[in-house]
Parts: sequence; structure tokens; C-alpha cells
Amino acid sequence: MKRCAHHKEEITMIRIISGEKGKGKTKILIEQVNTEAKAAHGSIVYLDKSNKHMYELSNKIRLVNVLDYYIENHNEFLGFISGVISCDHDLQSVYLDSFLKIAYINNDNLIEVMNKLDKLSSHFNVDFVISLSMNKDQLPESIQKYVAVSL
Repeated sequence: MKRCAHHKEEITMIRIISGEKGKGKTKILIEQVNTEAKAAHGSIVYLDKSNKHMYELSNKIRLVNVLDYYIENHNEFLGFISGVISCDHDLQSVYLDSFLKIAYINNDNLIEVMNKLDKLSSHFNVDFVISLSMNKDQLPESIQKYVAVSL
């Protein structure tokens, strides 16, 4: 979903797949990223906490194991995301699996991190697709608008 210059309305470029652990969020995330890769004009990055899904992802997708980069808190994670964006001017989408873990999210910083991702998304025209291990009704109201799939 991209913003069009002639449209005043803001189209969110962040989509959340929410649901408890074991509900199939990663499977949906992988299906979506592989579908997008078939028609992608830019590059796509898939951030995860391991290389476990390497062979399920299209070879057009760059898999990054975030744990390899010694990130220790949500601010370092946001810096990492900014670095990923700055290194690739053709970046179209960033898929974030195991978001709560890789981004060091807790109840105190979820809104802050989502607001920053929203700003980055708008400014650099990059989509974020996020797998989040919480039910939609557990999320703060300001975050619920991003939920595209609730399991």
C-alpha cells in the first residue's frame, strides 16, 4: 500500500499480524512476503530472530538474523531499522517476525516504537509488516488501527 501524491488521505504503510504464540502468524508473514517478492520493484528485507525460515523465503528476499547484531534495547533496534533503510534506497518493505523479541518491546515502549516506525514508513516510503504475539484487544487503541490480520 503506497501513498499517492494526489490523495489527501493517509494510507497506513504498517500492517500487523496479531495473535497468540502458535497461531500461525509466521506462516502468513512468509506467504505475504513471498507473494510480494514475485511482483516487487524494490528490495525486501525479512528480519527474524534466527535463520530458521531461510529456505521458505524467496531468494529475492534478504533474511537478516537480528540477534547477530547484539541489539540490547528498543532504541538500538530503531537505530538498526534506520540503518537498514539508509543502506538501501530501493527498499520497498521490511517484514518483522517475532517483533516483540527482536525489537525489545514491552508495555512501556510499544507505542513509542510504533510511532517511530510510522514516521520512518512515511518519510522513506517503506512498508512494515509485523508479526506480533498479542491479541488485537490486548494492544493499545492507537496501535489497533495497524492490525491487518487478527488470529
